[in-house]
Amino acid sequence: MKPITAIVLGAGQRGANVYAAYALSFPNELKIVGVAEPRADRRAAFAKEHGIPESRCFAGWEEALRQEKFADCVFVCTQDRMHFGPVMQALEKGYDVLCEKPMSYDRTELIAMGEKARQTGRVLSICHVLRYSPFFVKLKELIDSGAIGQLVSIQHIESVGYWHMAHSFVRGNWSRSEDSCPMILAKCCHDTDILTWLAGSSCAAVSSFGSLAHFNAAHRPDGAAEYCLDGCKHRARSQYYATSYYLEHPKAVSDGFVSVVSLDPSREAVLTALQHGPYGRCVYQCDNDVVDNQVVNLLYENGVSVSMTMCAFTEHCERIINVMGSCGQIRGNMESSTLEISDFASGNHTTLHDHTPAGGHSGSDAAMMRDFLQTLHRGGGSKTSADASVESHLIALAAEESRLRGGEAIDMNEWRTNE
Repeated sequence: MKPITAIVLGAGQRGANVYAAYALSFPNELKIVGVAEPRADRRAAFAKEHGIPESRCFAGWEEALRQEKFADCVFVCTQDRMHFGPVMQALEKGYDVLCEKPMSYDRTELIAMGEKARQTGRVLSICHVLRYSPFFVKLKELIDSGAIGQLVSIQHIESVGYWHMAHSFVRGNWSRSEDSCPMILAKCCHDTDILTWLAGSSCAAVSSFGSLAHFNAAHRPDGAAEYCLDGCKHRARSQYYATSYYLEHPKAVSDGFVSVVSLDPSREAVLTALQHGPYGRCVYQCDNDVVDNQVVNLLYENGVSVSMTMCAFTEHCERIINVMGSCGQIRGNMESSTLEISDFASGNHTTLHDHTPAGGHSGSDAAMMRDFLQTLHRGGGSKTSADASVESHLIALAAEESRLRGGEAIDMNEWRTNE
């Protein structure tokens, strides 16, 4: 079987280090044959790694999609507000598309993307990787098997991690809603998707509260420098001091944060990039405006209720869930891949601990890539769909609308149809 060929639009952290990296590990399944990336250094490094000729390297996605079709599919890994154009053009040109989440921040665009996929008959898959996690696959099996009776309610916690929040949502590309999208969409459309999948029903109503409680000027320590490396006197006591954060924190390398700061990982290059670059800023003196905490309540058509909490102020980046049924309860932690099942009638407790595969999102990134490529080979049968992704995004946007309205409940039937 010939490998699927792909063009990568956006050779950043996810595009280069996750989706395209799959081709390096499994060259018999995927071959990268083109790239569009505005940063010349990233474009050149990516092309060299994948053996892409200069004629298939482009500074922008528009130029790449003006060419005659030269691959099976396109990976859209551009910035959040740059997904709609390349997705629509790629589908129209006959490409199947894998698009990084979120699809779009705009309801009209979301619906149009779903309609375009149906109209062209092409595959449009959004990177909702949690559906491929062994943890959530097993949890879904347990719920659907009736292991805890009738599903009644779910409590879900998305622990962002203080270090992840500071890097991505205070200093980084997702720090401002107008440049990216609301935090609840950027971080939690994974979660609204998986919760809807677990609930097994359409969402009927949404309400939400949240705020930017801490990462703002009101909490700036007296005398804090605008840039950490400008002799900040609080460096010894701050968990956000840029030098120790990017050169000493274990997640800086394992989660690829250093490569975002500087392609050259040497200490000298990183320090130079931090001197007056965006990732060297004091976290209390950035231009960020997305929330650092938010709670969302969901009511589904089948009567299942869900409460979801997203919060930055946690040690670990993890997902914790409590699923309550008429006959039992399931408590789980995705990162430890542990599920504890309680049976009310017998009083028995069963703990399941599956092997957690290596790789991003507990192995889900690689599983999602494999599913997408197999879908293209066999012509259907994916674990997700464009319509399912549109729904999860509409729920997240409804949550943000509710938050902005002070917690007012949003009727999802009206929200889906009113633009």
